[in-house]
Amino acid sequence: MLNTSPPLHSSIVALVSLAAGIAAKHPSMGLCQVQRLRSLGVSEDHIQTAVEIARHIRDEAAQKLDAAFDEQFSGVPVVEAGGVCCTPTASGQACC
Repeated sequence: MLNTSPPLHSSIVALVSLAAGIAAKHPSMGLCQVQRLRSLGVSEDHIQTAVEIARHIRDEAAQKLDAAFDEQFSGVPVVEAGGVCCTPTASGQACC
């Protein structure tokens, strides 16, 4: 099937790539995307927000993996507070 949607703006692609690289702990750390975003005129606040959200998701995933390991290791179920799928970042930014 032919995709007739217009391509994503290059700044959106760079933000997504930056966030994914940080969340995935990619060795390049998204520095190329940061330079690209700056060259496209994306504000430092927007870049910093993307970095904050990506780090939060990365850290939250690590905590959940640790909890799952601990649960399996100890045999005691770990219960999430309120069954929330994600929590806000330290600054209160929603991540989902």
